[in-house]
Order: sequence, then structure tokens, then C-alpha cells
Amino acid sequence: MDDESPDRVTQETEGDATQEESGDVETELSRDMSLFDITFIGVGAMIGAGVFALTGFAAGLAGPALILAFALNGFVALFTAVSYAELGAAFPEAGGGYLWVKEALVDPNGFYAGWMSWFAHAVACSLYAVTFGVFFTEFLVYGGVLAEGFQLLGFVGRGLLDKILAVLMISLFAYINYRGAEETGKAGVIVTFIKVAILGVFVAFGILATIQTPNWPAKFLDSPRFAPSGIVGIIGAMGFTYIAFEGYEIIVQSGEEVVDPGENVPKAVFYSLAIVVPIYVLVAFAAIGGIETIPELAERAGIPAGAPTWQLLGNLGELSIIEAAGQFVPYGVPLLLVAGLTATMSALNATVYSSSRVSFAMGRDRALPELFSEVHSEKRTPHWAIFLSALLIALMAVVLPIESVAASADIMFILLFVQVNWTVIKMRKTHPDLPRTYEVPYMPWPPLIGIVLQFMLTPFLLSALGMEIGVGPDSHGFIALVTTAIWMGLGLLLYSGYSQRKEEEKIEEETPTVTTEQAPAEERRKRDQRILVPVANPATVEQLMRTALDLAEERDAEIEVVSVATVPQQTPLSEGRQFVDEERTVIDQAIDFADEERPGVPVSGKIRIGHDVSQAILNTIEQDDIDLVLMGWRSRPRRRDFILGSNVDEVVTKARCELLVERVGPAADSESIGSVDSILVPTAGGPHAEFAAEIARAVARRNDAHIKVIYVRSTESDRDDDAQSILDSTVAELESIEATTEIIDGTDIADAIVEESTDHDLTIIGASREGLLQQVVFGAIPEEVGRRARSTVIMAKRDLGIASRVTRWFKSRRS
Repeated sequence: MDDESPDRVTQETEGDATQEESGDVETELSRDMSLFDITFIGVGAMIGAGVFALTGFAAGLAGPALILAFALNGFVALFTAVSYAELGAAFPEAGGGYLWVKEALVDPNGFYAGWMSWFAHAVACSLYAVTFGVFFTEFLVYGGVLAEGFQLLGFVGRGLLDKILAVLMISLFAYINYRGAEETGKAGVIVTFIKVAILGVFVAFGILATIQTPNWPAKFLDSPRFAPSGIVGIIGAMGFTYIAFEGYEIIVQSGEEVVDPGENVPKAVFYSLAIVVPIYVLVAFAAIGGIETIPELAERAGIPAGAPTWQLLGNLGELSIIEAAGQFVPYGVPLLLVAGLTATMSALNATVYSSSRVSFAMGRDRALPELFSEVHSEKRTPHWAIFLSALLIALMAVVLPIESVAASADIMFILLFVQVNWTVIKMRKTHPDLPRTYEVPYMPWPPLIGIVLQFMLTPFLLSALGMEIGVGPDSHGFIALVTTAIWMGLGLLLYSGYSQRKEEEKIEEETPTVTTEQAPAEERRKRDQRILVPVANPATVEQLMRTALDLAEERDAEIEVVSVATVPQQTPLSEGRQFVDEERTVIDQAIDFADEERPGVPVSGKIRIGHDVSQAILNTIEQDDIDLVLMGWRSRPRRRDFILGSNVDEVVTKARCELLVERVGPAADSESIGSVDSILVPTAGGPHAEFAAEIARAVARRNDAHIKVIYVRSTESDRDDDAQSILDSTVAELESIEATTEIIDGTDIADAIVEESTDHDLTIIGASREGLLQQVVFGAIPEEVGRRARSTVIMAKRDLGIASRVTRWFKSRRS
């Protein structure tokens, strides 16, 4: 302000607006991957090393019903596949689930999506590393390099050598990724084709061996039955092998390099699923039906001769497919060992890369320490992200048994997939204008069903693996649960102690504050709440401030006024300082009005620079711990993509606080604005109506106004007793304020409210509760009333739900 009062401080922040130095050159990856390429990358990720490492263990859980478990897994995965198809087509860039969740859901969901994705990929990599160690040791024994039951140096047996080899391979591929020599997409397709071909040979010979066995159906139906462990075993096996479907992430992570990603990414998701599920089903059938429980294998597996083949496979574990191939495939052991080693090395390279890529992205977003975002000056790779990810991978490989490793990865991927399913639902409301070349049909049911089914997998998985407290063979489920809990707890500590503060610093850089006018600090400290008033139109500033002042006195709150100076996306934010004069004028107008009308209410003002008004407001809400937002609305004609307007829509649907949108009615002239003698409060019950009554109470108390509460009865089925009960509950929120009530009959609720509003200076209406995917902001009736009423209207929306409670908890921890 030009004439500052001595108790108001103006701050000019010089350095904050210089974050964007980018010019007009945009960097992107060349789009040269075809539908065939991306489909086989997905297939390679899904069959990866999992088919070699997990089939035996899963057979031990489900028995012959493993065939059904794999088929059902494909069914469950389909409900998440549709979510990945829609979002992967709409966001054809690196980031995957972490990017989408961070964009759509309230913090700390975004942080946890990255935190879980990093751990899930790291633990999956541990699984592949341990499997490589087992296969390579078996290869050395098969080739005669090592004797059966060897002891190197007197203490290095098979189990320890497996772990040593796993750590060595992790180190090797960490170094390869540090050097920047990653596997290309084309090479990955070739490797995948070889794996599929070898598995095809395995299936063909396995089926042939099965049907040549006398009474072969008995292996599946009479051993002792198709599902010896019942539903627990089937669903447990489903959860145990669900890691196979992490291939969705690999497909969408490659979207930036795909030709026509809007068309090809969804197709690749579905095609890869259609290829992989039959492969898993056929491999299970061939392994169970083709192998025989010969004495040598029975002794090695620790089971009696003549035991069911599924039990043999379960006890052989990760070597089960190798031993099965040795019985019915010519040169089966070396052939499958080579295929398994190739698969594990390919998967190792991919998951070392993907885990370090996620941690690098989190470091760049400041969710992890900036060390993770450092790029080596010569190699130009995120060396710290690679080495620290490799350290985590090696730790999991050495400390945990392979069953617990797989289960921990499964749990993390399930939680990530649940977040993605919820995100696709949320984005239909928060991002209605996304370029959706593929849309999930029958929304929101497919992702909701996916969420429910995936949550069902986890307890069965843990139960099937054993929940005995300890570290024995019956404790793999318990170990996986404890590992997951520890990781999530560490994430909570990191987020509350570090990441949240760093994210706030990034918010300030994205929409820097160039001018701040603060009320005296002592006055601000006395206040319990903070009200944000975004201003832009000088004609409505005083009315918005009048309402805000009424609320501030009622709630013992301070007021923060913000105006946003916008610059185009291609213009650096540092150039925005020259455009702040108009915003400074409207901020001064708001503060001067408040100082004159209610000098006892502390009012601060700030100007932010940003590319997008709504994002700047949302950043302010998050950064300044805002409790309530009061926005103005000009009631322009509704556009197809927006309800109230792009900025209002975005803030109302994304903000995690209480919200008011005020429209000054066309019937209000300059003299009548601010004169409130009568307030109308329509109600249909519920938390938003109660919130509207709270706002009416505050305005009425400061203006000595009368309140009328109405209920519109639109059908004959509405009972007087129910209507009166709703009226009474709303009136109870008014406390000592004088009020009258009335039940009004009307065929159209909005028409009845608009007609009644002509007799009142102000109408305050709560948001209505609409269907999950209806394109509404406050609800159809409140929006219609706000659009048509001649007098001033305030639409009120209380912050509801578990997400808001979690957010408020984190806010309280911050202070």
C-alpha cells in the first residue's frame, strides 16, 4: 500500500519468482514404440520372473485349484486394467500411478503412492534377485561345477550362496543403470518373445505328458480334491501371484515413447492381459499334470513318495518349474534354467530402473531428500537414487525369505492399485476435460469392484502364508505384514517430519508470493481460524469482505485476501512481477474496506504469480492452513465442461476446507448491497444444510437480521413429521437467533426456492448430496438457485470424509 498504517507490514519477496528459467524449447521422448512393442513390454513385465519363481509356491497354497486362481486373478485384474487404460491414455507420460494419485487425491496420498511404488518395485526386484541366485546355483550344480549338498569354505551352502549371488546381481545392475546402459524397448521385446516361446514349449510337452498319463484327471480332482485348502488356499494363491500384474505400471510408464498413446496404451493393457492369463493357466496345468512324484524328487522336497504333484511343486518352490521341465521337456532343465536366468536378469534390470526412477521422481518433488534427485555430472544418471534403491533391494533380498518378499510386494502393489482405482473415479469429477480416448464403462462400478476384490486378497494371502508370530515357515504372512507396517510407519514419520515441509516450499516456488501485507503478528496469533478471500473484481470486493468480516467475528478468525497475477504457460513466472499493479489495487481496496468497517479484525493480503488462478488459490489453501474459503461468482452461462466456471469448479472440487461461493444478485443496487435484514435458508437436512445455517447465524448476528428456514415438499410421499424434523435440526444450529419455519409445496424445488428468495436480501443454501459421478459442484438445486435468484446467494459446502480428517490431522501436527 502507498500509505501504510504503522502496524501493517508490507513485504516484497524478490527471489521467489525466479524459479522458471525455461524458454520456448520443450523436451520430450521420441515416440517410436508401436502397439506390438508396448504390448510385449507389458507381457514381459507380467510373466517376468514371476511365472518361474511363484508357480510352485502358489501350487502349494491352492493345489490343482491354482488353475482357477490364475483365471480368477485375470478377472480381478481386469477391474484395475480399465483404470490403467483410461489414465494411461489420458496421461501418456512417465509417472504412472504416483503421478495420477498425486494429481487427484489429497495429501498424503500422493506421497504414499510414491513411497509404496518405490518399495513395491524394490521388493519385486529382491524377488527376482533371489530367484536368479537360486537358478544360477542350480545351473552350477546341474553343470557339475558344484556338487549336490556343497559347502564352500566350510560354511557357504546353497541358501547362503543364493543370497550372495542375489546381492552380486543387484550390484551389477545398479552399476549398469548408473552407467546409463539400460535395456531398450526393442531388446525387451526380443527377450520377451524368447521367454514366451520357451514357455510355449514347456506347456506343449507338459500337456502331452499329462494326457499320456493313465487316469490323469485324478491328479486334479482326487489329490485329495481340486481345492485341498478350500477358498482360503485359492484366494491366498491369487494374492501371492498378484505381483504379476505390476506390468500395468511398466506399460503406462512407457507411454511417452508410444506412437498414438491414446489409442495404443489401452489396447496394450488389454492385449497383454489377454496373452498373460492363458499362459499362467496353461503353465499351471502343464506343471501339475505333467510332473510325477518320483522318489528322488520326493526326498528332495521332503514329502513321502506318491504324494500329490501339487504338493511336490509347493515344496520345491522356485525350482518347481525347472524340475517339471526336467521330466517331460527334452533338455528341459538347461532350457528352463536359461529362460529363468534370462527372465530374472531382464526383470532385475527393469525393476532396478523403475524403483530408482520412482525415488528420483520423489526426490525431484521433494517428497524424498534432494539427494535422490541429484544427477551425476558425467553419467547423467540419478546415481544416488540408483544406489540407495539398490541398497534397499539388497537388504530385502538378504533379510527376508522369498515367500515373505513376494507377499510384501503383493501387498504394496495391491494398495497402489486401490489408490489408482479410486483416482480414476475422482478424476471424472476433478478433471472432466481430460482427453479421454478410452473411458471406463459403467462408472464407477468397475474400479469400485476392483477396490473391494483387491482388499479381499490381502487377508487371505496373509492367512495362507501363515500368521504365526515368529520367523519360521508358518510365519511368512506375519513377516510380510510386519514389513509392510514398518515401511508405512517410516513413511508417516518421513512425511510429517520432512516431506510435507519441503512440498510447501515447492508450492511457494510454483505460485510465488510477490507482495504480502500482514496484520500485526500479535493480533493474528490470537485468532483460532483463517478465512481466505480470493478477489479479482473490484465491484464485488466490498460485499465479499463484508461477509468475510461477519464470519471472522463469529469464528474468531483472521482474514487473508489473495489476488493472482497470471502469465501464460510459456512465460517464466519471474516475468510476472510487471503485471501485479492491478492485483495490488484490488488487495488495497479489500484491506482499506476492512480497516474502515471492522478495524478489530486482522486482515492480511498477498499477491501470487501463477500460470493458473485455481492452482494458485489451492496452493494458498494448502500452504497457509486455510479453514474456510469465500469466493465470488459472476454467474456466467454454464459451459459444457464447467458448472460455475473453471476456477470456481476447480477450487470447490479440490480444496480440503469449508467453502462458500457468493453471488451478488442482479437486483441488488449499490446502496442495498450489504443491507441484510432477512435471510432465507432452504434445507433438506444433512451436514451442508447445517453448515449453511451456521453461516446464516453469523451474518444475522452481525446485521440483526431475521432468518426464515424453509423445506420444499415436492412429492406427496414427503411426510409432515419428517419435514418438521429436518426444519427443527436446522433451526437448532441458529442458537439464539430469531427464526421462523415453513413447509412449502412445489413440484420443482429450485423454482420454489427462487420464488421465495425474492422476499429476502440473502439466500444461504447448503450443497446437495448428488450421485458419485454427476457433474456437479454444489449440487443441481443450489447451482440452479444461485444462477436464477435475483437477490444475493451464498452456496455452502462443508468439508466431509476421512480424507478431510486425515488432512486436518496432518495440519495439526504441523503446528
